[in-house]
Amino acid sequence: MEIFRAETTALRAGAYYVRIQAMARKHQIPLDVEFDEHDTPDTKYVVVVDNYLPVATCRLYPIDDKRMMLGRIVVLPEYRHQGIGTLVVREAEVWAKELGFTTTVVESRDNKIPFYESMGYVADLDRKIEGDTFTCYRMEKDI
Repeated sequence: MEIFRAETTALRAGAYYVRIQAMARKHQIPLDVEFDEHDTPDTKYVVVVDNYLPVATCRLYPIDDKRMMLGRIVVLPEYRHQGIGTLVVREAEVWAKELGFTTTVVESRDNKIPFYESMGYVADLDRKIEGDTFTCYRMEKDI
């Protein structure tokens, strides 16, 4: 497997493919909900490719000059529980730090909180986010 910073159209398409397969298709999320105002030409994506198949992704965009949002962190179901999610988040954190950010933020589904806590994220359980599909909690980490 290889991990990429999706700086070409092909790799960006790989990020979108993973999101369509794992989120839009599985959870019946309409494309105009899955792909929102944060999917712009300036948005950054990390993509993991197994041979030729994109299998995981993460979207990065700035919240302000110090904090980078890591979102739409997705691993295809058949590739889960192999450390790929951790790999994607770590690469996104490195990239955010290289870009001058000091904090990364995720909005985690409640059942994924332990995953992010294992990587040093701290949950704000008073900050519940009711989305169209999932209930999430804001989590932050100094990088």
